[in-house]
Amino acid sequence: MEILETTTFISLTERAASKVRDLMAEDSEDELAVLRVAVQGGGCSGFQYALGFDRGPQDGDHELTMHGVTVVVDPYSVPYLQGASIDYLDSITESGFKIDNPNAASACGCGHSFQVEDGEEQGAEHGHEHGAGGGCGSGGCGSH
Repeated sequence: MEILETTTFISLTERAASKVRDLMAEDSEDELAVLRVAVQGGGCSGFQYALGFDRGPQDGDHELTMHGVTVVVDPYSVPYLQGASIDYLDSITESGFKIDNPNAASACGCGHSFQVEDGEEQGAEHGHEHGAGGGCGSGGCGSH
């Protein structure tokens, strides 16, 4: 299995890494080893983020380790996440993981989905479809 190493496609803050380590330790029975970050078609703005734990990298995954956490991203999601940063917020107004993505032309108010520029051909190359409009569509943010 070939694992592609890269260090610039995505970053993880120390606060987010600490939360990931805590969550992985809570679920130690499943032998979780990596944080998997992906972009999927759907969501109220066209694409949505998927964060989850996995036992290890898959063939072709891009992999990096930051603050003691190994992050893997599938090759189809890398172009959409290039330069993105993952943070963890824990305040009175916001709580949870937040992805700051410079590739997003617009995002839903909930922050779980986004849209890229219409001129970009990334979606066509990878089988994803662009959303019909910016912001929350008819599905609303609460449907995630």
